[in-house]
Amino acid sequence: MKNPIRNNLIIELHVPDLETVKDFYSKLGFELTMNDEVNDKELGYITMTRQDSLGSTMLNFYGGDERVYSQSFFKQFSKDTKRGYASEVTITTNNIAEVYKLAQENLKEYIVREIKELEDHGHKWKDFRMVDLFGFYLRFTELIDWGQNNIPRLITKL
Repeated sequence: MKNPIRNNLIIELHVPDLETVKDFYSKLGFELTMNDEVNDKELGYITMTRQDSLGSTMLNFYGGDERVYSQSFFKQFSKDTKRGYASEVTITTNNIAEVYKLAQENLKEYIVREIKELEDHGHKWKDFRMVDLFGFYLRFTELIDWGQNNIPRLITKL
């Protein structure tokens, strides 16, 4: 790979049950890399990481019990609101077939769009879509160049 993609974006998903998160995402090849347990004083925080030749994909989860619904911003929404409404978490991989096989074997009922080969704007890729237990819409896709490799060159021009 010529230029590794670098991204400093941190995704933090607020959920009421961290054990469910650990179980669900481990079935997709993610490993638990940080685990701050829920206690009487504080909610928990975990990081699930998936490695492949493209690098690390990290998802962070905050919460762990009903107190997550009292967070300063999110408390304005009903507990029944889907956690990931109107957002999509895109997870790139170098082997979509491998991730899709894991999803088919372990979490088939959460797949909302089967694997497809797509073409748009001269790029080709394969992806499939899932919804996790809390309503987060997940898109697993083989990497295509959306301009990420041009970012370092653009910054140096500024």
